[in-house]
Amino acid sequence: MIETTILQLGIPGGPEVLLLLLLAVLLFGANKIPKLARSSGQAIGEFQKGREQVEQELEEIQGGGSDEGTEDEFGAADTERETMTETNTEDN
Repeated sequence: MIETTILQLGIPGGPEVLLLLLLAVLLFGANKIPKLARSSGQAIGEFQKGREQVEQELEEIQGGGSDEGTEDEFGAADTERETMTETNTEDN
């Protein structure tokens, strides 16, 4: 039912968009609109970065984190360390 209501309303056309822009200029002033748009864009970008980080962490937790290998504090990947350990074990 909600979907049909949204479809009936439709996307605002030319006159509606002009009215919204006029209201924005009246409310915020012409000088502040670019600053508001810039800060809104930065906020959206930060939100997306945070969302991507959370998604990556969830994937690592669900997948066990062994598929891609993780780096330790010295920058060595777990998979490289395991390969080196296996090679050293075979040599002995």
